[in-house]
Amino acid sequence: MSNSPTILVFDSGLGGLTVLREVVAARPDAHYVYVADDAFFPYGHHTEDEIIARVVPLMGEMIGTHDPDLVVIACNTASTLVLSHLRAAYSVPFVGTVPAIKPACARSKTRRVSVLGTKGTVKREYTKALIRDFAQGCEVTLVGSPELASLAERALGGNPISDRDILAELTPCFVGDPKDAGARTDTVVLACTHYPLLLDRLTTLAPWPVEWIDPAPAIARRVSDLLGPRSGDIAQSGAEMIFTSNRTHGLAAALTPFFGGRVPA
Repeated sequence: MSNSPTILVFDSGLGGLTVLREVVAARPDAHYVYVADDAFFPYGHHTEDEIIARVVPLMGEMIGTHDPDLVVIACNTASTLVLSHLRAAYSVPFVGTVPAIKPACARSKTRRVSVLGTKGTVKREYTKALIRDFAQGCEVTLVGSPELASLAERALGGNPISDRDILAELTPCFVGDPKDAGARTDTVVLACTHYPLLLDRLTTLAPWPVEWIDPAPAIARRVSDLLGPRSGDIAQSGAEMIFTSNRTHGLAAALTPFFGGRVPA
């Protein structure tokens, strides 16, 4: 492993920046390549076969061009669907992003947990298997949001989004008697990496306080473990931002904090 490993972070759009932020904090020595497949966004509007046919060869192109030491699939939809195909096709280590159902159910006091994800993620057999294996007696409510990822992208781009639109996506997560804190949802899994972009708004608009489970810190720990210990002095390496649509993003100011203060090329 070189002193400055290359980590490629992949998402359908900008949601993976919430994972990137944690990984950069854990491994400031790495060079980062962030790939947003905005030409195919949102993945929820495509069939499973279409997503597999899209992502597997695209990842091959990105690996060939950037030669990463490790790839983070910072997208629940892609991870639950394509990760096994990617591991079969390429030798580079992959770290995926899957709904954090196990820790959420372990931490819930009321035993009522909601999983907020895209429609594709919540209906996928992978997600249902996580519930079967790790619900630990919890009542798990699956909430498929059709628009929240797009709302998060718009907000990051500086566009106004209404409380009403967010609340429409959020409300089904809250199950039980609002007046009885011991018999209502107390934990919500953010099963799309876009959603933490709106965490302040989600917290403000929630009908009652809940614990929001974001898998990004655990992903960062896994990445660091796989890369092994840093060798030599920690030198902040560079960063690249790639949009598959080849559009000019003009988001440098908004993106820089996610890259640990670096301005992505």
